[in-house]
Amino acid sequence: MTDPAAEYISLPVFAESGYVVIDSYDQSQDPDEWADLTFVDWKSSGDTRFAPLASAYGDMECDGFWNHDPAKTDKDGVWVPANVDVAPRLVARAQEPGANIGRCRVIELQPNTYADALYNMHRDDNNRLNPEGTGWIVRAFFNLTDNPDTMMILREDRDDPSTETRVPLPAGAQAVIDTQRLWHAVWHPGPDPRYCLITSYTSGPELGAWLEEKNAVPRIDVAPLDPAFAAEAEAAAQKKRSDRAAAIAASGADPAFGDGSLSGGSSMEVMSEA
Repeated sequence: MTDPAAEYISLPVFAESGYVVIDSYDQSQDPDEWADLTFVDWKSSGDTRFAPLASAYGDMECDGFWNHDPAKTDKDGVWVPANVDVAPRLVARAQEPGANIGRCRVIELQPNTYADALYNMHRDDNNRLNPEGTGWIVRAFFNLTDNPDTMMILREDRDDPSTETRVPLPAGAQAVIDTQRLWHAVWHPGPDPRYCLITSYTSGPELGAWLEEKNAVPRIDVAPLDPAFAAEAEAAAQKKRSDRAAAIAASGADPAFGDGSLSGGSSMEVMSEA
């Protein structure tokens, strides 16, 4: 299959696995600015809300940049004054790589199960309207709350558990992911909500230099799951996808908006999320 990123400026560090984990950040030095942000209801990969720091045109909303007039790709995000004013440190962290920023927001995720996360795995449509020959858009995930039992699940093939990587998410964990290449979702056992800063960056020399400075590694060791537990969760997720696909087929809805390859929301919700 042709690699869509091949027609764009991409970074070699992503070629091997589609993700990198970088040096952990000392989150304890920062105030909990996310507690003062304004969140909007926006469902993606579970029970979520988002607080936009940068949106398409600086409004308090989280829609995909292509759903605006004029439409735009996920670049040149405009800062949202009300949230920027109460979160200067989060804004500074987002700006640190020096790369072009598109969407930038904090996600609030309520607790879920491994089966929930598997069902909700999706790929993002980061590069819609992105002109060929320009920088490929990837996303950074900076975990804000201390969630040592929480994992970012990544798969090259949604239906093949052998392609799975699980990135632990304690406070300060940082990963940059080609979320248009990798299926992904977060498994968050809880008990409290998880908060994470998510930023779209344009690939190029600025982002590449920053990743090198932060000692980016394209592979991490993954502790195995109990085989019976993993198999049960996989079966539950597959059944839920099959049931949803059957319901959509019975309703006569457009299968492009619910073909079982998307998360629990509509494809528009999934492709617009963080």
